[in-house]
Amino acid sequence: MSTRIFLIAHTPLASALRDCAMHVFPDCAQHVLVLDVQPDATPEDSLDQARQLLGGQEQGALLVLTDVFGATPSNIAQRVVEGRQARLVTGVNLPMLLRCVCYRSEALDALVQRAVVGGTQGVMQVAVTAPQNQNRRTNDQDQHDHQQ
Repeated sequence: MSTRIFLIAHTPLASALRDCAMHVFPDCAQHVLVLDVQPDATPEDSLDQARQLLGGQEQGALLVLTDVFGATPSNIAQRVVEGRQARLVTGVNLPMLLRCVCYRSEALDALVQRAVVGGTQGVMQVAVTAPQNQNRRTNDQDQHDHQQ
């Protein structure tokens, strides 16, 4: 049985991340739940929404992903995982979510590790140098600038 993934984040991040993941893995829609926490909603109302989305009974392993530790969505998520076979990871990004969806059939603790690694490996600085911004070499015969 695969782990359900529950995104809880500031609106519209949870839905936007799910939409991106469904673009890559459209067959996984029933395994990824979302709750966009509205700015005017009380934490209690959002917690009630989360519990309604999950249903009343324990339905196997659950991985909850949220955006910012200590913010309202994270606080709600902490209460959601209480008393469940569940784990919580904060700092969600698209590489993390894609890794979770791809490996959701693994054991919950292994999936948490994949989530953290996928999220951190997905963040990197990329050096980009456009040809028109490169320094001219002194031995260049051609004095004309060409874009490639």
